Amino acid sequence: MLDLVKKSMLAGIGLALKTWDEVEAFARDLQKRGQMTEKEGRKFLEELQVRYQDVQSKLEKRVEQSVRGFLKKADVVTADELKGLKKEIRELKQAVAALSEKSG
Repeated sequence: MLDLVKKSMLAGIGLALKTWDEVEAFARDLQKRGQMTEKEGRKFLEELQVRYQDVQSKLEKRVEQSVRGFLKKADVVTADELKGLKKEIRELKQAVAALSEKSG
C-alpha cells in the first residue's frame, strides 16, 4: 500500500513537471501500442488533463508561497509594498504642502 502511495505521488510530481504536449504524446503512444482503444484513450486524456491542471495549480501555489517566504526572509520589498510606500509618500507630500500653505 505504501509503495502504491509513493508511486502515485511520484507520478503526480512527474506529471506536474511535464508539459501538456508531452502528456498528450504519452497517451497517443499508449493508444498506438494497442494498450487502449480510441475511446479509452480520449477518456484517459480527459482525466489526465483534469489531474494535470490540478497538479499544475497546486505546484504554482507552492512555488509562489516559497518565493514569498524567501522574499520575506531576504527582507526584499514586494511590488505591492512598494506601491503602498509610494502612495504613502505622495499623501505625506500633500499633507506637508498643505501645512506649508497654511503657515506661509
